[in-house]
Amino acid sequence: MDNQIVTSRRNILGAASTGLLSVAALGVLAGEPAMAAMKGKGKSASKGDVDILNVALGLEHEAIEAYQIGAESGLLDKGVLSVAVLFQGHHKGHRDALIGAIKQLGGAPVAAKSRADYVTGLNVASIKGATDILRLAQKLEKGAANAYIGVIPSLGDKGLAQVAARLAADEASHWTALSQALGDSLPAAPLMFG
Repeated sequence: MDNQIVTSRRNILGAASTGLLSVAALGVLAGEPAMAAMKGKGKSASKGDVDILNVALGLEHEAIEAYQIGAESGLLDKGVLSVAVLFQGHHKGHRDALIGAIKQLGGAPVAAKSRADYVTGLNVASIKGATDILRLAQKLEKGAANAYIGVIPSLGDKGLAQVAARLAADEASHWTALSQALGDSLPAAPLMFG
């Protein structure tokens, strides 16, 4: 399931790089309300933007629930739990921004699935310890960082490229924190992402 999440995030970002995502929608995804309010070089929001934002919202719902399941598992020590809660808070902020943007664009935000759906979809039964929880989160964060890095060259607007770079940096930071919690060594080779 975790590979599907990474693939879905890449699809969202791929849509942004091919022009399917308006400046406003990318601004909301990036947490840039000023950019979201812009009309942006004649581009306007479309039903496609709402659809893409709803896919992103679905991923945020899933991330929030995944962190909640991990937090409630009793498998994370206090320090790691605080990081998981912090990252969950980031996802809640993304969710709230996405819901606002979807409504502002005249769309209907997708609802979160039931806990049972997430338990099944995330294959929670296979999680036996803290390491399993952290490895899943680590993989998702690295996939997201790589996806953002991948779209930077495709963005003609320097402002959008800067936002994508900032998001990639956030995801790389999350990956680094999770890697440290797992006791992983930093990669010896340069150019760890992308």
